[in-house]
Amino acid sequence: MSDEDTPNAVELATELTIAWLGNPNNRASVDDVPAFLEKMHATVTELAQGTSAAQATEDAASQPEYTPAVGARKSLASKDHIISMIDGKPYKTLRRHLSGHGLTPEQYRERYNLKADYPMVAETYSAARREMAMKIGLGQKGRQAKAAASAAAPTAKRGPGRPKKA
Repeated sequence: MSDEDTPNAVELATELTIAWLGNPNNRASVDDVPAFLEKMHATVTELAQGTSAAQATEDAASQPEYTPAVGARKSLASKDHIISMIDGKPYKTLRRHLSGHGLTPEQYRERYNLKADYPMVAETYSAARREMAMKIGLGQKGRQAKAAASAAAPTAKRGPGRPKKA
């Protein structure tokens, strides 16, 4: 192809913008037109230079490297708290802190290459909560109901049918 056969990027972007604006289904204000034209020109120029959209999306999709504020060992050094790798501050539980940063525990573990069993709650806090739950009897009603049902099962009444002869 010669230079005369290849369209000018500005002319092509202008023609595409005019076609887009000419469509009655598209509504744009006067202020939006220059920005749209610039974006269209940049896209046409990229395509003309041979840079593919796939490369651009791969670059955008590649996640940035996150450097932890502390190491994994140091974050778990104390039984009283867990040090966050995001900001280096101690927390008894990380769940609320992570949700404030838009992360789930799984995403946090993945971001900092932590094992699946990395705790989200400090050891002493977990023990205190467990002790409190046992003290108030959480989970006991279900066990008591199962025990009562198993004890009552052998003495249950006979089902429907003829009564026994005397």
